[in-house]
Amino acid sequence: MSSDLILIADGNIGRARRAATALEAAGHRCQVASHGASALEMALSERPRVIVIQAELPLLDADKLAEILRANPRTRSARFLFLGVEAQRAGELGGVGDSTLSAGAETNDVHDAVEELLERQARIECLEERASIDREFEGALAELRPAELLEMLNVQRATGRLMLMSELDDGSTPDGWIQVSEGEIHSAESGRASAEKALYRMLDWQFGDFYFEPNEISFSATIKAPTRSVLAEGRRQRDEWNRLAPKLPPMESPVKRCVDRADLPRVVHPLTQEVLDLLDDLNSVGEVVDRCGRPDYQVLRILHTLAERGIIEFGRARIAPVEASIHALFHEAQCRRLRTFAQQGLARETSPPTSKLLVVAASESIAEQFAGLLLKVPGVELSQRFERGEIGPTDLESMARIDVDGECGIDLVHLPSVPSFEPLWTFAGHRALGTIFLQDARVGVSATGLAEIAGALSRAPGARTFHVVMLSEGDRLSPDDLRDNLSLIDDASLFLLPIEAEKDPSSVLRSLFARIVP
Repeated sequence: MSSDLILIADGNIGRARRAATALEAAGHRCQVASHGASALEMALSERPRVIVIQAELPLLDADKLAEILRANPRTRSARFLFLGVEAQRAGELGGVGDSTLSAGAETNDVHDAVEELLERQARIECLEERASIDREFEGALAELRPAELLEMLNVQRATGRLMLMSELDDGSTPDGWIQVSEGEIHSAESGRASAEKALYRMLDWQFGDFYFEPNEISFSATIKAPTRSVLAEGRRQRDEWNRLAPKLPPMESPVKRCVDRADLPRVVHPLTQEVLDLLDDLNSVGEVVDRCGRPDYQVLRILHTLAERGIIEFGRARIAPVEASIHALFHEAQCRRLRTFAQQGLARETSPPTSKLLVVAASESIAEQFAGLLLKVPGVELSQRFERGEIGPTDLESMARIDVDGECGIDLVHLPSVPSFEPLWTFAGHRALGTIFLQDARVGVSATGLAEIAGALSRAPGARTFHVVMLSEGDRLSPDDLRDNLSLIDDASLFLLPIEAEKDPSSVLRSLFARIVP
């Protein structure tokens, strides 16, 4: 059993003990407190690693308890998981590095959130072993994301500049810096963007390098809000962006106003007015987003709303051709990102292992069709049992291996969706690139059959899910079919994959895997 203590504070003692039982079964040591005063006493004497706390707690409420423990040097590094928190209060309660769950969260959700907090703390401590706030240190963003680095600097009350150099999927390598003062975010800059706009961009960077340099500050702060509030807003905007991503315009899209200025509403929101003014001189979404002073997500949402109201219109995006590569599915930048993903949590000199990609099929025939497409692509080796058609719907089996660069590869693993395999679903998804859910043109029927496993895997920390609709020749999928069934598919990425016997599938599979590459 782990020596780390999990303290569970809940006025409903039965609910608290159920959570403790689940965590103890996973190897964690737990204590239960029935009210805030008892939780405070236990926390100060036992120094728990994570405190699971109901928002409405008797005697001493959750926010006051968290405030006291954050201010105490003995418990400052503890992380909180707040339960029963409505979306509008998440930013008020959650501190830097904390998490929240809504009132409907189940015991499994609590377990997964605690595991994520512990894993994040372990990564931070690995860096702290070789880093100090009074000297320079560096590392890879695959080890610690920008928000986690800021969490560590906040706990240490550090003053200095955090420099970030990223590697994006399109091969570009933007950089930027975040200045902290006694642990609080002071200012940020990346390219033309500054303050919160630059910070929110950098918080989403997953690959690249970081470097921290202690320094003295000689200029005024451009970010005034507390770090806790800023990071909470960054998380909220990222979640909203991911939820609305299919509806937001691509950065490459041309955009123009399609009504005369005289016909525009006379009173509009200042951000809307700023966007409309920029459209007089700029003609692409990316240019408008870059030149506007507000955070990117807010600008994209305004553009989407203006398009819905017929005030502007988007043209067809001209996507640059994929850079030359000897690989049929991945270009050079994607290969680098796959290697970095596989290297996470390993020593730098360790050879990258094979990454894992789960495949869940609505039927055996759909799995066979997908395997048939893979078989035609150079660099893909189908497993012998799959090639011979010996894999059934209840087989947990390797499906294929995709060689990425001679050393790094991707293993596609067939995961059964039958309920008897439920205990393995979340375990199988650990450290996976994501999960592909294969469906046929009967989207409603397919999505309903996969709803249970899709829900389980999508709730796991860091989960990435992709719904692929396989369209055989002659199949038609109308917009109405998709609209009627999107609620079953949730907010996951949706991809239509046509099956044409006479065509090389490399191009369409390349588009699919471009979404899957982290």
